[in-house]
Amino acid sequence: MGKLQEFDITFTNNKVVYGPGESISGTVKIKTGSSLQFKAIKVNCQGSCGISNKVNDNSWTLEEQYFNSTLSVADKASLAAGEHSFPFQFVIPVAAPTSFEGPFGKIVYRVRAAIDTPRFSKDYKAQRPFYLLNLLNLNEVPDIEQLSYAVTTKKFSYLLVKTGTLMLKAHSDLRGYIPGQVIKLATEIHNKSGKDTGCVLASLIQKVTYKTKRPVFDLRTIAEVEGAGVKAGKHAEWREQIIVPPLPQSALAGCSLIDIDYFIQVSLKSPDAVVTLPIYIGNIAVNLSPSRPIPSRVTPAPRAAGVTPSAPPAEEDPEEGLCAGGVASEEIPTKSHSQQDPSGQPVTMSPSAFSHAPGAALPPSHRQPDTSAPLFCVSTGATIPFFTEGDVTPVPTSCSLILPPEYSSWDYPHEPPPTYEESCSSANSSFNSRQ
Repeated sequence: MGKLQEFDITFTNNKVVYGPGESISGTVKIKTGSSLQFKAIKVNCQGSCGISNKVNDNSWTLEEQYFNSTLSVADKASLAAGEHSFPFQFVIPVAAPTSFEGPFGKIVYRVRAAIDTPRFSKDYKAQRPFYLLNLLNLNEVPDIEQLSYAVTTKKFSYLLVKTGTLMLKAHSDLRGYIPGQVIKLATEIHNKSGKDTGCVLASLIQKVTYKTKRPVFDLRTIAEVEGAGVKAGKHAEWREQIIVPPLPQSALAGCSLIDIDYFIQVSLKSPDAVVTLPIYIGNIAVNLSPSRPIPSRVTPAPRAAGVTPSAPPAEEDPEEGLCAGGVASEEIPTKSHSQQDPSGQPVTMSPSAFSHAPGAALPPSHRQPDTSAPLFCVSTGATIPFFTEGDVTPVPTSCSLILPPEYSSWDYPHEPPPTYEESCSSANSSFNSRQ
């Protein structure tokens, strides 16, 4: 580096996550081996979003800027050999969106410092990223306490000449969740045919929309639960749970180039039938009214390994197991339940791990994290948040944030899945995003 031996930016108290309206302060540290002439030392604080049609392409097709402030911390002078410090402070705008990093775009915030030297001399630059969390309060979403419900009826042919009808219903206990909560899913299948159905599959899916000239839809399956099929002429019910892992919040308020949506897709194979339940993922949990039970959170009770819970599952009213006409419905057994753990490897669980009795312990990788503060997840990557310099390998930060799991590989469907409004506008919704 020649005359310049150290040029770095540090934040006050080593803080890296901020909220809208907060002040961000720190120090520019410079160490020189000999006298260094300069015209100015400037510090810039900037927040912006960029998107592209290509994966991991930093040549953005579209960009938008949220703020860009520059402060001159020293005017024309000479730095003597030794160490020098220059403090700075900026105020983050209230409307700035939450940080996000995905394969087709990013919302990034950074502080940059530059030493502007005289003509024909080398200029020096340094930068340090920081992260913004603009909390999504689920209580501000209309009808968030209500069930997310969908139903579809499928007529199909089999054995060349025979026809049958199948009805698929599904609903979740709420429309909004925070990381660590459990989505309670109830599914009802009425098979009015002489043919057994294929398996039933419930998936928690993330859809990220990058609003380029030709929009890019990035779909990821976060978790999947698979149940058995339904026998001919039978009515069956299936109740399951999905733990919400650390995920970026829905919407990204304040950003006009990237949208994030979540939905639960319940599908049946042979015949093919699909319903979609739109949900929100936020940072502040729903405050349920006293008349409604609080949704389950993953709060395992300590017990010795291998000990069976003493409390059996709560008994249900036998009348609830009757379908129209008084015919007893069957319970669909769960075949497999898989979610991603932070190591990036899919974890296949036994059904009892998720359809657990009160007090039953969950596997260590799915236990409840500390919820004293909102969980913060920047991206769908495995080592976010991180600092990077050029194209070097990302290095995780030392801050105690919950890191997201590495999800399944991205997909680029020809047709986008329905939006929240489209899903709610029709009870007979369907999902045809994958071809």
